[in-house]
Amino acid sequence: MLLWARWAKALTWGATAALFCAVYGLPVAMIVLASVSGQWNGILPSHLTFVHYVNVLHTDSAGQLQVSVMTGVIASVAALVSGTWAALALRRMRRLPRRILDMIFFVPSAVPSVSIGLGLLVAFSRPPVLLNGTATIVFFAHFLLISAFTYGNVSAGLARIAPEYGEVAESLGARPFYALTRVTLPLVAPFLIASFSLSFALSMGELGATLMIYPPGWVTLPVGIFALSDRGAIFDASALTVVLGVVTLIVLMGLSRISTRSMVRR
Repeated sequence: MLLWARWAKALTWGATAALFCAVYGLPVAMIVLASVSGQWNGILPSHLTFVHYVNVLHTDSAGQLQVSVMTGVIASVAALVSGTWAALALRRMRRLPRRILDMIFFVPSAVPSVSIGLGLLVAFSRPPVLLNGTATIVFFAHFLLISAFTYGNVSAGLARIAPEYGEVAESLGARPFYALTRVTLPLVAPFLIASFSLSFALSMGELGATLMIYPPGWVTLPVGIFALSDRGAIFDASALTVVLGVVTLIVLMGLSRISTRSMVRR
């Protein structure tokens, strides 16, 4: 009953806003300030400048951004296709086998990403399957790390769809492929877009496994940020972090608009 009072609502919202600013807002603000800092000897930076953005955009960082986007898109598409396929296939299975396979699908998300990278490095460093030193191993690592989230989101979407929709379509003479493409997939389209968005965001920020397996010619943006910070170029690393966040946010906002339109059409 206290939350119905105006003062209680104001207090709750104030505490929530303060917690959000402390956990998320303050670190982001520090990164943004560091990205435009000329010097930082006191509480706040001085000699504000955009030279760090110029530095990162005129070095290898532009290529690293392209590599990150390509890796995120390819790995997310592969995870979306495989996760959707698996969710559709396991939907009609009996409960016990489905739960066992569910657990197997979620194993990569429960294992530290460094372990995934080390496992791939050991498994594919010798013939007959030699992937070490190629971009393929990076795609494979990102796919393993994000596939569980894609499968989980699509499975949750399918669970909200009554099986009667497919049965009605089949009773009207629709073939399985037609019912899948014209009934089931359109109904879960918002979940598919959300799965791709989450997968892409996770891939864009992935560092642990990538740091262990990336070849010299396929450096992602998080690896570049780590390299800059390791050399002490904190301001340049902050500028590159802002670029990474802005690009990821733009892509997610675009996907969110597509998801909203698909829900309106439903």
